[in-house]
Amino acid sequence: MNYRDLEEVFKIAGNPSAIIKDTDYTLNKGVTLYNKTQEKPISLIEDISHVVAKSLKKEFEQTKNYKQFTELINKGSARIRNTDIAFLTPPKLRNKARFQNVSRLGKWGDKMMKHFNIRGRAKKGSILEKIRKAFPSFSSLKPFILNFSKTTAITSEIMKRLKNRGLEQSTYDDCKLMLKELPRSSRTAKSLRDWLDRHLKIQKELSSYPMPISSDIIESLFGKFKYTIEKSPQNDMNHSILIIPLLCGKITEQKISNALNSVK
Repeated sequence: MNYRDLEEVFKIAGNPSAIIKDTDYTLNKGVTLYNKTQEKPISLIEDISHVVAKSLKKEFEQTKNYKQFTELINKGSARIRNTDIAFLTPPKLRNKARFQNVSRLGKWGDKMMKHFNIRGRAKKGSILEKIRKAFPSFSSLKPFILNFSKTTAITSEIMKRLKNRGLEQSTYDDCKLMLKELPRSSRTAKSLRDWLDRHLKIQKELSSYPMPISSDIIESLFGKFKYTIEKSPQNDMNHSILIIPLLCGKITEQKISNALNSVK
């Protein structure tokens, strides 16, 4: 994003006390350049969902165990789809932003491990026999799956706590306590501790009130925007440009007229 775009936005909306953003490089560059034009730099708040996703990706994505786990899931899903145990099908692995909702995969892994913990020979035709055939060598990944499941469950709870209550001293302490449940070697835990330390300092500088740490509201707006334009068989550019303003603020006849006249 060009920092000139930010200047235009802030001329209308007023200079912000802080900017909540994801970890996208282009937006980060625009905000950094804009800050260089200010006497007092604007505080930057990194969206917690993207920080968690990025941390989990760095810790797990390139490991041998994670690759084996996802390969097992893909093959197993194909084996049980359209069968009487299809209700045990794992969550679909997304190609893009896979680690944004990865806690669902962790919950599934934990649930399945309870089945695989049953010892002894499975009864012929039983669910246990079928899942053992569908997901062979699942038990051999037990240490990884348990760690993966626990890590994603804790990070999910941290996000829930911070999104609902904001960041302040009490939620900071709660999150730090939850992170102690993860192994000392956890890269995700280290990344989130660093994030908490940096952002608690920002919160104390800005206000005594809890600090919002999520861009979910604006992303929800864009979600509604995407849903609206997908209903049209053609991506009409003018239509797309006009929709977002219509979803925001108070609309008057004059504003609509100005918008129509300004679109070439």
